Amino acid sequence: MTTLLTQAAVAYDVTDGVAVITVQNPPVNALSVAVRRGLDAAISRFAADAEAHIAVIIGAGRTFIAGADIKEFGKPPQEPRLPDLIQRIEDTEKPVVAVLHGTALGGGLEVALGAHYRLALPGAKVGLPEVTLGLIPGAGGTQRLPRLIGVDATLTLITSGRPVPAQKALELGIVDQISQDSDPRTAGLVYAQHLLGQGAVARRSSEMDAPGVAAGTLDEWRGKLAQKARGQLSPLVCVDAVEAATTLDFASGMKRERELFLSLLDSPQRAALIHAFFAERKVSKLPELQGIAAREITEVGIIGGGTMGAGIAVSCLLNGLDVTLIERNEDAAAQATTTVTRLLGDSLRRGKLSKAQHDGILADDFRTATDYKALSQADLVIEAVFESMDVKRDVFQKLDAECKAGAILASNTSYLDINEIAAITNRPQDVIGLHFFSPAHVMKLLEVVVPDATAPDVVATGFALAKKLGKIAVRAGVCDGFIGNRILATYRAAADHMVLDGASPYDIDRALKAFGFAMGPFEVSDLAGLDIGWATRKRKAPTLDPRARVAKFADRLCELGRFGQKTGRGFYIYPEGSRRGTPDPEVLGFIDDERADLGITPQRMDDETIVRRYMAAMINEAAKVVAEGIALRPLDVDVTFLSGYGFPRHRGGPMHYADEVGLPALLADLERYAEEDAYFWQPAQLIRDLVANGQTFASLNE
Repeated sequence: MTTLLTQAAVAYDVTDGVAVITVQNPPVNALSVAVRRGLDAAISRFAADAEAHIAVIIGAGRTFIAGADIKEFGKPPQEPRLPDLIQRIEDTEKPVVAVLHGTALGGGLEVALGAHYRLALPGAKVGLPEVTLGLIPGAGGTQRLPRLIGVDATLTLITSGRPVPAQKALELGIVDQISQDSDPRTAGLVYAQHLLGQGAVARRSSEMDAPGVAAGTLDEWRGKLAQKARGQLSPLVCVDAVEAATTLDFASGMKRERELFLSLLDSPQRAALIHAFFAERKVSKLPELQGIAAREITEVGIIGGGTMGAGIAVSCLLNGLDVTLIERNEDAAAQATTTVTRLLGDSLRRGKLSKAQHDGILADDFRTATDYKALSQADLVIEAVFESMDVKRDVFQKLDAECKAGAILASNTSYLDINEIAAITNRPQDVIGLHFFSPAHVMKLLEVVVPDATAPDVVATGFALAKKLGKIAVRAGVCDGFIGNRILATYRAAADHMVLDGASPYDIDRALKAFGFAMGPFEVSDLAGLDIGWATRKRKAPTLDPRARVAKFADRLCELGRFGQKTGRGFYIYPEGSRRGTPDPEVLGFIDDERADLGITPQRMDDETIVRRYMAAMINEAAKVVAEGIALRPLDVDVTFLSGYGFPRHRGGPMHYADEVGLPALLADLERYAEEDAYFWQPAQLIRDLVANGQTFASLNE
């Protein structure tokens, strides 16, 4: 055996005629410049090594190559470029095998596509997720993959960005074989000897025939993606790149792919999506939690088995926690069991659970009770009852009496003062807010709301729970609505004001969907139920400032029993069984009546005006939330809205978007709007300060 460390990030050794090239750049073997140079040197060594007849490329640790080094994006490129490196791998005269374990994503899969053979280990996943970062595969993925698996399969893979498991990769033709060995080196050596025994030679995907495509197929893809992408560019550019594989020779196709990749690399969408990527990883890194260990959570109690409580229960059950759900009586407990069973059944049908896991959860891990004494051994109890302080006070007094010392008591309240809730217990240090979003077993966002007296290890436990449940946790301070709902109340009011001033609800929904939201605010109200907003408005009415401008048309709909989709009518009309509504002329009549009562002459608003006002209201309130410490950093606001409020990801979040538009331009808009309504449009002092100092919201994220 000969051994040579070609670079610190890549090792080279030869065993029985097989060169083993090992990428060792923890934690995920990203394709940094050191890895690229190491691979380049190793391939050169292999080509000249008379003792080596075949090479295997493997990854050290838990994965093959998880992709490019994102930290290098936006910086001057350093040699060797990844497309050139992969071409050198493919051009090697002796065969090269890529052994895939863990994940082979993005550039990692492109390296594997440049190899002549691909072996996967059980549990491996492969994919090209560049679209999620506003890019396309830029190192041959759009040219080699269609030659291997065809146009439709390639576009399904790269426009979704979702990885596929090893078995699916084998069925598609991405990999040649699945080893049953768990060690990539051992599996690679065995497969390499098998190939040598068969007299295998270099087999280049670039030399395969260009893939055929039926007339109209690519146009169908463009039409489908244009609707689904809602303004994001990269999915459509993927089609352009794959089209090049069908019409150009390989070298010309590679040139076209590179042109398209570089055009996206310089786009604002790429910057926004990279910001979102890093913000989601930074949001849980809080100085206050450094060195703080979370409490162990194995048994969870849930108070309330309605839609939210059942969803929280299912989220916990799907992630290995034991759950006891408390309801007020046996009938309610039975209904909660039915709901939880239905949701678990949905997970079973979608393949998220095996039949054995499903049955085991219901038999061993989940139960209901009507007596709080059943929670005496719970490590964490989450209250999800009616949004009333009196109701929640009663719940927490009972929990305080029955739960063991050290148990964490959490409220799922959306608005109420958790300091007040904590103060009624004898353990305020153990009380925290865990604000889930509905449906709780699906939505990614979890606001961890921190009252004044909460112990640091309780906060750490909130973040640890979010990670266990597969959610993104954002730290929030205590105020009415915390981060998300407080800001929501403001921009939703701005939408109502625009309706009074001349826009229709349907104009606003259309403009904001064109901006990139999946739904407009009035469609969202219909989906959630107008009665929810109605209850909130009635709760806040006694404390409302007399200067506040309050629209009444939504209340009128509620008074008529028109609560949205669940009643068949809200702002929209929903034909029986339909989830898609049509505009309702009667709603426009209610709005006209209110304008007449207020003496308003409606003025037409174009889409740009609607978006500018809506976003200005959102960003202005968000700046106040940051200034008050309710959100620690602007990125916390961005993650909240990307994960929980449907903000278009390719715009990076409201604070990133504000920086992109420019804070001076935003401040000018706010000051102009304040001439109409000084109370609502008062510019945040933080925005004034940032503009005066030539700073951005991003400068506050460090």
